[in-house]
Amino acid sequence: MGRFGRGGRRVGLWWQRDRAAGPAGGGVAPVAGEAVEGPAQLAERQVHFVLDLALRIGEVQMTSGAGASDVTATIIAVAAAYGLPHCEVDVIFTSITVACWRGTEEPPITSLRVVRSRSLDYTRLAAVENLVRRITRQRVSAEDAHVELEGITTAEHPYPRWMATAAWAGMAVAVTVLIGGDLLSALFAGGITAVVDRVGRVLNRRALPFFFQQAVGGALATGGALALFVSGWVPAARPTLLVAAAITVLLSGLSVVSTVQDAITGYNVTAAGRTMEVSLMTAGLIAGVVLAFNVATALGMQYTPLADPLPPSALRLPVLALAGAAASGCFGLASYATPRALVVSAAAGGIGAAGFGALSLTGAGPIAASAGAAVVIGFGGGVVSRRLGMPPLVVAVSGMVPLLPGITTYRALYQLAVERTVSGLPTLMLAAAIALALAAGVVLGEYLAQPVRSGLGRLERRLAGPRMSGPLRPTRRRLE
Repeated sequence: MGRFGRGGRRVGLWWQRDRAAGPAGGGVAPVAGEAVEGPAQLAERQVHFVLDLALRIGEVQMTSGAGASDVTATIIAVAAAYGLPHCEVDVIFTSITVACWRGTEEPPITSLRVVRSRSLDYTRLAAVENLVRRITRQRVSAEDAHVELEGITTAEHPYPRWMATAAWAGMAVAVTVLIGGDLLSALFAGGITAVVDRVGRVLNRRALPFFFQQAVGGALATGGALALFVSGWVPAARPTLLVAAAITVLLSGLSVVSTVQDAITGYNVTAAGRTMEVSLMTAGLIAGVVLAFNVATALGMQYTPLADPLPPSALRLPVLALAGAAASGCFGLASYATPRALVVSAAAGGIGAAGFGALSLTGAGPIAASAGAAVVIGFGGGVVSRRLGMPPLVVAVSGMVPLLPGITTYRALYQLAVERTVSGLPTLMLAAAIALALAAGVVLGEYLAQPVRSGLGRLERRLAGPRMSGPLRPTRRRLE
């Protein structure tokens, strides 16, 4: 008879079960003093059930943009919580494979699940992480967890689709103010972004590849801004600001943070797949913007040259903080984040934008300032998010939205497509360097937050003291 350890998991040996079964029970009687290696496991049917649950949880995390290291750790924790302590997990960009080792006498059980779609639903991600937390604390059975997970994955979005469109438009408004636009230009940028989102929604229903969706979005954003400027309806409108805001919105959905995290943590295959996806999406955006510029030039449109970015100013720091908070909050709303996560994301965006402005005042370049602000975002998100029971990914991605290099990307594309100078290549490389600095800074901040978070947890447990579930009762000593 095998003994049961913490969480009800068997820690006996195979030879104990086989000796109890005997040759008549189908087991092989071991030689005296010889033990078969390997812990006692669940029945094969239960192993398949647990692996399917763990794979489905990992799939939700992958589709939401979680890093491969987080997905691997989650699957291993879920499997161990239900009695499968020896599992190997292989995560690549399009599939997840789990192999359960069952000792030297039983063949391993391997299960695979293909990740077919990508979607932003941070409420679903938060619900799944809450379920994982309860699973690892032995508070829910495998059967109940399966039913609950099915309800999470099949539930409708918490907000209607028109609210997500309004949130994308609000994000464009905030970004326009952030980079120096007036209120009227910001409203038109929001309108253009709303049109781009609705058109993208229609194309997504037609199953058009995301490369072409990005190209259509970039062409619509650029063409709409140029047409608005040429029409003269808004005399103060500058295409630079309108297009830069739309580009920032289109760049915000890319999984740059997860790509850098996978590369840093050693998941090179997944990092290569995500890098290819980000590159193709960015290439589609570049193709759409350049196409709109070439069409406008062929039609003889005359528009103003590039607008210079506003110089750093201490007086604009409050504006940067408010606009950054609004942009991050709108992104969280568009990604269906929970109300609590919206507040934390808005705070992270405001702090990040203000931090970027403050570092720029000290003479730091755009790359260094972006990296420094991203470290603060990642550190704060890593400490606060876990304490509040929300995924750190939500805070990290939302907080870095105001710092995305939309205006730098627009400048590079304008130099390449309109001015036709090679100076656009260094500018484009600068935009890529800023994006990498943001992602690396967020990952570094989350890494620095781990010991702080652990220390706070130990301090809380020490201050709380031992927990008692009920009144003390005298114990009776059992005589054997």
